[in-house]
Amino acid sequence: MIARAARGAGSGPASLLVLVLALALAGGAIAEPRHGPDQTQPIIQVGDLPREARDTLALIKQGGPFPYKRDGVVFGNRERRLPPRPSGYYREYTVPTPGARDRGARRIVAGTKGEFYYTDDHYNTFRRIRE
Repeated sequence: MIARAARGAGSGPASLLVLVLALALAGGAIAEPRHGPDQTQPIIQVGDLPREARDTLALIKQGGPFPYKRDGVVFGNRERRLPPRPSGYYREYTVPTPGARDRGARRIVAGTKGEFYYTDDHYNTFRRIRE
């Protein structure tokens, strides 16, 4: 199957896609990113989070108190980097950044069904937290 896909693929981006799909279907050795249950977000284990993120996660689970005024506000998901949900579904919390004079770029976003996402680049990328 792979040889047939490679022979008929030609060259260019489309042929690369055909080859990658053929390898994937054949069980080839393509390293898959670790994704969460929604199959769209990479995973980060709790133990791999920075200490400040683990502390913030613990605060979220106990209901606070939170050190930043904006902790717990609705996260709008305007960038659509998280799975689409109704307005108000996600809440964001600050993960302190040592040495930062402001809130920094790190956040945990919590969904109302108990899922948590970590970003360390101010919402550009997210990883689902696995406990």
